[in-house]
Amino acid sequence: MKLEEIFAGESKNLEFKESLPVKSSKYMKTIVAFANGQGGKLIIGVEDDTKKIVGIDKNEAFKIMDAIANAISDSCKPAIIPDIYMQTVNEATVIIVDIEAGRQRPYYLAAEGLQHGVYVRVAGTTRPADEAMVKELLFEGNNRFFDKTVCLGLQVSEADIEKLCFDMKQVALRNCRSDEERALVKDVTPKQLLSWGILTEYEGKLVPTNAYAILTGADILHCTFQCAVFKDNERVIFVDRREFMGAVQDIIEDAYQFVLRNIHLGAVIEGLYRQDVYEIPPAAIRELIINAAVHRSYLDNGNIQVAIFDNRLEITSPGKLPLGQTIEKMREGYSKVRNEALAMAFSYMHLIERWGTGMLRIAKMIREAGLGELEILGGETELRFNIYRKQASKTEQASEEKARQGAGQASETDTKAGQGAGQASEIDMKAGQGAGQALESEEIILVDFLAKNPRSNIREIAQNLVLSKSAVDRLIKKLKTKKIIERVGTSQKGYWKVLN
Repeated sequence: MKLEEIFAGESKNLEFKESLPVKSSKYMKTIVAFANGQGGKLIIGVEDDTKKIVGIDKNEAFKIMDAIANAISDSCKPAIIPDIYMQTVNEATVIIVDIEAGRQRPYYLAAEGLQHGVYVRVAGTTRPADEAMVKELLFEGNNRFFDKTVCLGLQVSEADIEKLCFDMKQVALRNCRSDEERALVKDVTPKQLLSWGILTEYEGKLVPTNAYAILTGADILHCTFQCAVFKDNERVIFVDRREFMGAVQDIIEDAYQFVLRNIHLGAVIEGLYRQDVYEIPPAAIRELIINAAVHRSYLDNGNIQVAIFDNRLEITSPGKLPLGQTIEKMREGYSKVRNEALAMAFSYMHLIERWGTGMLRIAKMIREAGLGELEILGGETELRFNIYRKQASKTEQASEEKARQGAGQASETDTKAGQGAGQASEIDMKAGQGAGQALESEEIILVDFLAKNPRSNIREIAQNLVLSKSAVDRLIKKLKTKKIIERVGTSQKGYWKVLN
């Protein structure tokens, strides 16, 4: 035991006792909580409040160690095997009870039973586990996935299953970045859903699992994103708030667009083109939102929260870290899948690319944007990610507003009134016709994109150019009016043709 750990104070993995309590129940709850979590150490011989190392009587050390071993054996179910040893710290002898993370969860106090005797660690304290936490521990202990279990009370027809198969393929096609990728997207079949765990067999019939309910937005088990903008840096005054409910793959996009609408947008000039640049890399935002959806605990009734403050973007996902995962491992790129069926579905839909690399990519993007390190907090009952924003000056905010207007996000009235901000009026447009149909920089970027990706749909264009779908619609309408582009064929099977 290092001296620095003692002086750092109690944490979720560390607790002090000045002496061995007469009643073992006073520390058995902590032993159980350590086994239900990431493990931990109970140190006898250190004052709790002052962290003063008082030590124990060496002549009593073995007697104390035997008493601890017997109490753990008699009080805890299933059996917990501790590592109990003595250590000298600052010339004083302390006893360390080292508990590993258990795999036969949930652990509980025999005297209180499974219903009331399960304890967990939260922010350096030992607390009773709620019903959702106990269920989570049961699934971990049995090496099962909640999303792959039958969704009780949900009835589906063959038509319902076929619709999910169709919808998933459409999402996959929209998320492809090229025609080559789209050509590789295969149809989803009920058999495929069965192999992923989105469906399961019961009495010879295909029945939906919890993953099916999440992917279809069924009311029986829904996923909700709560999104809000707050004034200043605390959760006190709302500036804007939205709640998105439905199929998880759809509301991910809703939450993502909400963030983009409410963070700063600037611009950089590259050659003859202006490139809109968000203060936080959009790809990092999107990956964090997807991560929250695929790795959250769906046993927990809480919602995913996306909060925008003056100084940070905060994304909170309900549920403790799964067995074997830690924040330190997460930073190193280690991934632990909590919802296996959802992970398979997300991979097919091109929402996640490679398991285990997402957090490393996000951290790298944030660092390269000059935003410091990605902050990861919690892990006991929820997991929170913070990206700290640069504080924009009034000049930067004015530039941002101009960039938004230039990206086509202003209304038609704003467009006519925005000549001073670099937005062409109808007179400017007519004058430009004599000069060979002069185009705005956003229109040039869009034409260039369509020339290279003629089969892209509105959502794909918006995603790649980091624009809202309404902004893309307005730009396309302008280009059609100028006879720069046209749509050949239907909206589903057609393509864009650049005329000039």
